[in-house]
Amino acid sequence: MKRGWVLLPAVLLFLAGGVGEQFSVPEKTYIYGNIGHPVKIYVKMYQNSPFLACMDNELSQTEIIDPIALWMGPNGKHLKETNHTSLTPEGKLMITNFRESMSGSYVCILTYKLVSEETQKEQEIYNTYTFMIFGYQEPDYAYQMAVRFTTDSCNGKKNSQFFQLLTKMLEDIVFDLTCHIEEPSYKCHLLEIPKHKLKDQIFIAFRVRPFPEGVRDACRKVLNCEEITNSKVHQARNRIEEFFLQQTVVLENEFNFIPDIHYIDHSFKVIRIDSCRPGFGKNDILHSDCASCCVSTAAAL
Repeated sequence: MKRGWVLLPAVLLFLAGGVGEQFSVPEKTYIYGNIGHPVKIYVKMYQNSPFLACMDNELSQTEIIDPIALWMGPNGKHLKETNHTSLTPEGKLMITNFRESMSGSYVCILTYKLVSEETQKEQEIYNTYTFMIFGYQEPDYAYQMAVRFTTDSCNGKKNSQFFQLLTKMLEDIVFDLTCHIEEPSYKCHLLEIPKHKLKDQIFIAFRVRPFPEGVRDACRKVLNCEEITNSKVHQARNRIEEFFLQQTVVLENEFNFIPDIHYIDHSFKVIRIDSCRPGFGKNDILHSDCASCCVSTAAAL
């Protein structure tokens, strides 16, 4: 049976059996090891890991005599009960309030006995299980946007004035969300459109991103602050989209040269740009089960 693991913020998705078979595993459910193959687990920063069982699924279905579980952390030292490690009497491990430095290889050696009922002869068995645990964060969001307007001419100051006023309006729309317009730019081009005359069009591009000060303020209040800043920049994205959907009404009140400059319907385009904070990164090959996550680079396979 092939197994894979993907951790979401509150649950672990266990992929088992047939393709596409998925079910949620509650946080306190035990995650079993696999002899000879490390089990990958992704834990959101400052959250708790699931309980890790020092045995494989097959062994968990049998009677075990005199089991002893010995855990070792990424530094190779034996793990004991601490503020960040919880060990059950059965030897199951949970990492609590996960931090970046806790990423790495967690190895458990399970010792148990096989006893012959007829002869009472004992045989000691040693199994080793490795869990690769990676801390991760949600990426920080920014949105790259582009929009087009028609203009009667690419010459003159009118287009530049329009661009400056439009940029100021967009800044005002998102300011209370502690976001700002970044790298605004425009160019005017002459386009030949099939079945139409030659037309001059203004191509405008800009990026929406949280203010650095807003990020710092959010991070002083909560640990997983990217959720707050991402929510605000997403609201900013929605406001700007709504603004362009209402272009004709809005611009008629702002620009006395509106007959010469018109928003081109459906020209608004937006893509999300993800970035990871220092110490975290994306790796589609190494972390294919958590490809959208910013995974701690403190641990390597």
